[in-house]
Amino acid sequence: MADCCEKKEQPQGASSCCSGDGKTVLLYSCSGGANVGEMADKAARQLMYEGCGQMFCIVGLGGDIQGMIQAAKDADMNVVIDGCDMDCGKKTFDRCGVTNYVQVKVTDLGIEKAKPKAATDDEVGKVIEKVKEVVATA
Repeated sequence: MADCCEKKEQPQGASSCCSGDGKTVLLYSCSGGANVGEMADKAARQLMYEGCGQMFCIVGLGGDIQGMIQAAKDADMNVVIDGCDMDCGKKTFDRCGVTNYVQVKVTDLGIEKAKPKAATDDEVGKVIEKVKEVVATA
């Protein structure tokens, strides 16, 4: 994977680093109570800080906020980072009729869901690298 996400000024919601073409990439994360929810949330925030997309509120979609649903539909790419097999983020997108998304599931990366257990930097790094890979190839 190329070192794609250098710190640089980006328009809100734009991502020229991971996708390479200025697509509007919105990042949505699980923030559940287990370690994998923490990893998803930390990864999405770090990706946003690196300019690889704009973190957006998945609860707004679940809460049927029409402007937020429309923003998701209008985005070039939505990245849903789910923590586990419950697929809460994916199910939220499906329920809202938003189809232009890709899902990254933390437990699919060989990370076990556990409570109470804190996320490690290495685990968050695995999630970040997978999201960058998915965005670059989508």
